[in-house]
Amino acid sequence: MRKLYISLLFCLLVISAGFTQQQADLPSWALGPFIRPIPAQPLIQPDSARTFKDPMTGNTVHWMKNAAFNPAAVVKDGKIMVLFRAEDFSGIDKIGAHTSRIGLAETTDGLTMTIRPEPVFYPGHDDQKKYDWPGGCEDPRVAVTEDGTYVMLYTSWNHETPRLCVATSRDLIQWTKHGPAFRSAWNGRFKDIPAKSASIVTRLSDNKQVIEKVNGKYLMYWGEHFVNPATSEDLVNWTPLLNESNELLQLIAPRKGYFDSDLTECGPPALITDQGIVLLYNGKNAAGTKGDTDYPANSYCAGQVLFDKNDPTKVLGRLDKPFLYPTESFEKTGQYAAGTVFIEGMVFYNNKWFLYYGCADSRVGVAISDKK
Repeated sequence: MRKLYISLLFCLLVISAGFTQQQADLPSWALGPFIRPIPAQPLIQPDSARTFKDPMTGNTVHWMKNAAFNPAAVVKDGKIMVLFRAEDFSGIDKIGAHTSRIGLAETTDGLTMTIRPEPVFYPGHDDQKKYDWPGGCEDPRVAVTEDGTYVMLYTSWNHETPRLCVATSRDLIQWTKHGPAFRSAWNGRFKDIPAKSASIVTRLSDNKQVIEKVNGKYLMYWGEHFVNPATSEDLVNWTPLLNESNELLQLIAPRKGYFDSDLTECGPPALITDQGIVLLYNGKNAAGTKGDTDYPANSYCAGQVLFDKNDPTKVLGRLDKPFLYPTESFEKTGQYAAGTVFIEGMVFYNNKWFLYYGCADSRVGVAISDKK
């Protein structure tokens, strides 16, 4: 009995030390630590039973058959609402070859999901056909204004060029598509560039996360390879900021030898805090010595960067190690076996931060932080 007690005590000390170390590794400006629930498990998974009449073909499709991943999240009517990307199996067996639609799930505990039977956002017979067909609508990020307008930034995929597009809604079910985010800026110069992953800047007000202007304008960080800034007067038409050479202003870039050595892709809506603007982002790890050998080659891990509130293009701090990375089997098995914790949705709910992420391009997971 004494040996058993000592063994249990040792295990508790190891766990406690690991938790303390994880906290110690985060600077004071960073959010977290984010911990997976015990037991760690996916919250949303592929489901071949769900069907939907596809406007493109007129056929009934199994819209969640292949994958359900890369979620956005907001709080509405006292519930967490998760908007996730779902793929059918209409293309060849290859990432990005199927049609993506966006489903909606709700939860009152952050973990147990009730999924609507049909997608709420999809390629249809509208004025965005040339951008949405046949690949669909991917990887949403959603934030809400103080008056209750939801703004979705998503990737429109026509199997030729991925475009960053905008949609708005009052109820998360009926959406208005506005087209490419950069269609008007700089005489349309950036309308057709490959663009993904936009994080609108928000603030926490009375425990509600809402979109906030910075220096008089709405601000978002966006980009897949580099992180770039853009501003807007109306949350629909966005203008990328340019550098002295009249090219896109790059704020952070991949770093050789680090977990984000291949890509730096924006995550959930950025957050204004006392110390600055915190952006959570996804870093792709390059293979070999170009990347961080502590993590698998080509895996996606989660990082954080701090920007100055007064000059939101100025970097004040950046994590050198990811605060979340693939460890669970469901994060490393699926369409993307190298592993992903691809963060896209974060909400403040019941005095906790819930961070929702895509697992190996196949499922949805969550990590939770008690630290406000």
